Amino acid sequence: MTLPIAQQIAARSFPPFSLERLLKTTFAPKEGQRLCILIDLENPAEIKDFSFLNNASLTIQKQAVESFHKPLNGEILAKMGLKGGEIFAYKLTGGSNLDLPDEAFAPSGKQVSLSRDVYPNYDIILCISTFSATAPLTAFAKQYGFRGATLHGVNEVILSSGLAVDYDEVSIEAEKLRLGVTKADWVEIDFGCEGKDYTLRLILNGQEAQKSHGLCRGDEPDVANLPAGEVYFVPEGAEGEFPHRYEDGTLGLMTVTGGRIVKAELIKGNAAMVATHNAKLLSDPVTGELGELGLGTQLLPVSGRDIQDEKVRGTVHVATGRSDHLGGHLVPSMFAEKSHATHDDILFAPHKTPEIMVKQVRMQRGAQKEILIENYEPSAYTNSLVA
Repeated sequence: MTLPIAQQIAARSFPPFSLERLLKTTFAPKEGQRLCILIDLENPAEIKDFSFLNNASLTIQKQAVESFHKPLNGEILAKMGLKGGEIFAYKLTGGSNLDLPDEAFAPSGKQVSLSRDVYPNYDIILCISTFSATAPLTAFAKQYGFRGATLHGVNEVILSSGLAVDYDEVSIEAEKLRLGVTKADWVEIDFGCEGKDYTLRLILNGQEAQKSHGLCRGDEPDVANLPAGEVYFVPEGAEGEFPHRYEDGTLGLMTVTGGRIVKAELIKGNAAMVATHNAKLLSDPVTGELGELGLGTQLLPVSGRDIQDEKVRGTVHVATGRSDHLGGHLVPSMFAEKSHATHDDILFAPHKTPEIMVKQVRMQRGAQKEILIENYEPSAYTNSLVA
């Protein structure tokens, strides 16, 4: 008998975080390769002499220094035969996966150009930021030929669990789950919210499922999103309805037609929040396009950051907006406003959306029909894939 997912997670132990192990496992770097770190700051010039460390609210950037920059320059680079270790700060973008500015600063106070001084001159780039930079960094990796990892929102829980795991094992497990859903015709999600039921169908048309598995080896330009551990699709269409919890707790009902959210209706909470969303959908319709369906594959504790929490087995997420970094067609130039070209994950998980129940997630693959998740628990079929 399989234990409930919460009990499986509670029973799991993790080794101490090791940056050396993470670098070796994720990148298998070659001797002599150059590595650097990027962070984001509201005023990037405050990286001079690391003065931003005096701001207690900048916990992510402090982790970048204490858990990555200092260990690299302490002994890890020399021990691994790597070079570099520099750190640069760019201006906070203000949104998930918005394009990065070119201007950045070094701790010496020197202003640098990312496109001239950083991207072409490093083999591995770690981006430890407030907002995800996976989409723009993936595009730059392909342009300049580097490999990288985005680790936005890093905190102590993530360091001690999601970044402490063996990514060879994560990759193997993700592949088993990927094979169990790849080439699905569609996936349907049944939701319950405030006493009513809703269904969203995501049309996949037999496409190959992809996986985020934390391995970014070899010579090909690529960017890993860490912590990793999910199987995902870029839907070719979507129809139906789903409830959405806004940041302030307002609940709205999203109507989806032709692959896009076309209308939001108030279920409970702040009507102005829903009205603002509708105005955005009207002025820039592609902001409502569903560009991802993701299923978590790992047994990880809740971190309070979607970057880890969406990787937990039994959770499901969809995303709106930019999808080019996942193999989709939606690029920044297709948005009416540059600031709208985000990729925003909508995570459904007990801690994140307590008012919304994911009653069932099921797939159709040819004649095969399988339940994947029920009430935030992996189904018997899903458990059998990784047994």
